Amino acid sequence: MTIVVHHNPACGTSRNTIELIRASGEEPVIIEYLNEGWTRSQLLALFAAADITPRQALRVAKSPAEELGLTDPEVDDETILAAMLKHPILVNRPIVASPKGVRLCRPSETVLDLLDTPPVTPEVDS
Repeated sequence: MTIVVHHNPACGTSRNTIELIRASGEEPVIIEYLNEGWTRSQLLALFAAADITPRQALRVAKSPAEELGLTDPEVDDETILAAMLKHPILVNRPIVASPKGVRLCRPSETVLDLLDTPPVTPEVDS
């Protein structure tokens, strides 16, 4: 099974999601979207597959969303999408795509629905 993670290495949730995928026996394809950037068609396809809007995918914390005026409820999705293309940090992460679907995996455990095999956790001696 191919799993693709749109990843920001500085994000703990993104790193945890990758750890869960690896613990399930899968090695994900990792796309560091801050380096790669986004295309309009790519974001639209990911958002449609995840059944979310650009506003729902907007990263507000530790991003320029507020200073760009994107948190105003009157701002439309097209404006948010255009800003995401210019500022990739505005897209919340990680977004994970697998044969089972696409999800914005916040919290990390959201990825479990996309895995064929549950993660193996180390046994703890009591």
